[in-house]
Amino acid sequence: MPSLKVVDMAGVEVGTIELSEKVFGQEVNGAVLHSAVRAFLMNQRQGTQSTLTRTEVSGGGKKPWRQKGTGRARQGSTRAPQWTHGGVALGPKPRTYRVTLNKKVKKVAMRSALSGKVADGEMIVVNAITASEYKTKAMVEMLKKIGAEGKTLVVLDSVDEKVIKSLANIPGTKTTQVNSLNVYDVLNCTKFVVVRAAAEKIEEVYA
Repeated sequence: MPSLKVVDMAGVEVGTIELSEKVFGQEVNGAVLHSAVRAFLMNQRQGTQSTLTRTEVSGGGKKPWRQKGTGRARQGSTRAPQWTHGGVALGPKPRTYRVTLNKKVKKVAMRSALSGKVADGEMIVVNAITASEYKTKAMVEMLKKIGAEGKTLVVLDSVDEKVIKSLANIPGTKTTQVNSLNVYDVLNCTKFVVVRAAAEKIEEVYA
């Protein structure tokens, strides 16, 4: 069973936490992680790109010149793809890029991502993160003291506007809650900072 120390906002150790073997001590499944990240990125695509075909471009109803006798190539419309201002041949049209994963695969992927963070020593458990005012400087100092500089994901147990907005101004730092945690964000950070109460909620959801 993995065990991590718990620190306060000043970086001082205040205790330890026993993490669930089922969630934070699993073998990392690279294939499932790849599928989860691919699905996440594909689902971010809007798929709203669109071009006009020759039938959708206005104009071009009149034949440019007669079929024979001019010495030029035969043309039926000035909106054919080879013409300037003509339609686009085989251009993109609106489509969906959505990829779905079943619940079991999603759980395995999240467990693998969390276990990888623990195994690599990139997970930091904080007793609590609070803010009495909107102050980015205080959050910068807190991250520095707990050793979470660089690309950081902070997982809170509840929505705290002062903490979220104070962290929002720090480059490379992102905040989230347990119910919106995803595999891509976990893998995309170099430091995974979790409030103790949030770590317990994660175990409840993914155990």
